[in-house]
Amino acid sequence: MPRLVVISNRVAVPKARGVAGAQGGLAGALNAALKANGGIWFGWSGQETDKFSGSINYVRSSDGVTTATIDLEPQDVEEYYNGYANSTLWPLFHYRIDLTQFEREFGKGYERVNDRFAESALPLIEPDDQVWVHDYHLLPLAERLRSMGVKNKIGFFLHTPWPPTNIFVSLPYHERLVRAMLHYDLLGFQCDTWLDSFLHYCWKELGAKVDYETGEITLDGRTVTARAYPIGIDYEYFASKIETTEAREAERRVVESTRHRTAMIGVDRLDYSKGLPERLDGIARFFDRHPDRVRDLIFIQIAPPSREDIDSYQDIRATLEQKTGQINGARSDVDMGPIRYVNRGYNQEELVGFYRASKIGLVTPLRDGMNLVAKEYIAAQDPEDPGVLILSRFAGAAQQMDCDGEGALLINPYSADDLAHNIGLALDMPLAERKARYEKLIVTVRDENVHRWTEHFISDLSDITS
Repeated sequence: MPRLVVISNRVAVPKARGVAGAQGGLAGALNAALKANGGIWFGWSGQETDKFSGSINYVRSSDGVTTATIDLEPQDVEEYYNGYANSTLWPLFHYRIDLTQFEREFGKGYERVNDRFAESALPLIEPDDQVWVHDYHLLPLAERLRSMGVKNKIGFFLHTPWPPTNIFVSLPYHERLVRAMLHYDLLGFQCDTWLDSFLHYCWKELGAKVDYETGEITLDGRTVTARAYPIGIDYEYFASKIETTEAREAERRVVESTRHRTAMIGVDRLDYSKGLPERLDGIARFFDRHPDRVRDLIFIQIAPPSREDIDSYQDIRATLEQKTGQINGARSDVDMGPIRYVNRGYNQEELVGFYRASKIGLVTPLRDGMNLVAKEYIAAQDPEDPGVLILSRFAGAAQQMDCDGEGALLINPYSADDLAHNIGLALDMPLAERKARYEKLIVTVRDENVHRWTEHFISDLSDITS
């Protein structure tokens, strides 16, 4: 079996007892794949250096997985990471042209850092290795590696949406970027919607020959395959947390503090793509229509901060704090308030407990590549008394979790009216219907897990003929 080289912006660096953070999720799956195949995980260390040297920091874990990281200059971080990746591509890929910054220096920094990644990774790649590159930070990396003589099979997976053609063409040099992507052998997307958008762009803007059945794209004598690979959670790992002391204590804290009111939960990074202000508008609409139910329902929003150096993220935090204050100020009493807004993160065991104690899960992004919180929420539920998932139809997860109308309640996250209506449905849903919906959803969450996703992608990459 070929050795695997994983390349991503950041790396889960092994410590004494395994991967930092947790063994579950994407980090755990990639770590398991690397362990099974042998190989290296390469990326940015998260640290800065005054002068880029390309010097590689190696860490070898006890199970044989090696990580290799490089440090970047402050200018690299500002232009490549904060700039082009997160102020240009991220908002554009989430359909937010109004927030997209088109700065020439950002583009130069992005190109420069991709060159640095390629130059640093080159000595790590052996002739028979398979290379798997991840996410929007490294879209042109295969082209850089090919220019340096790398003939290995190289796959790429995009964890975000891919926008419609009429949005993507607003990006300067969009053709150049996509032509660079066509130097991969296999391109993976989270769902058919994002895949179809990419195929349409290649056909309409590049004049490529596109086979929508096989996902093959042929341009300038080269063929690349593009397919959808819906990512899942590490179900077994996640489910194992349910009976832990920490999870049980977290569940108890929610149950006791809500005083027999139904808990409804949202867990999201503090990001404008998550639809948090719109979510609060929908909750306010529900309470406006049903003022008597303020004592029946409490909403818990966990929103740890992210990318705090970027102005748009500071703005979203200020907006959420303002809306939360307005809703609570208008509807609270001396002994209760309808919303708890928590601007911090929790570990996985605590989140499992919070999910399990909450009888409604709100996952309402305006646009999302997949959204694994939806799957985590279902995995944490009590089969005998499960909660109801309210899910944005614009999340990649909606294609799997609709279950022909018998799984999650799908909503338009832009519509306060739609969300308010579905909160009412979830709050009053009979136990028999909740169990029936849960039983359909848990099959998808359990079977379409992250390990299957990893194996499927690596297998397809192996089968591609150059």
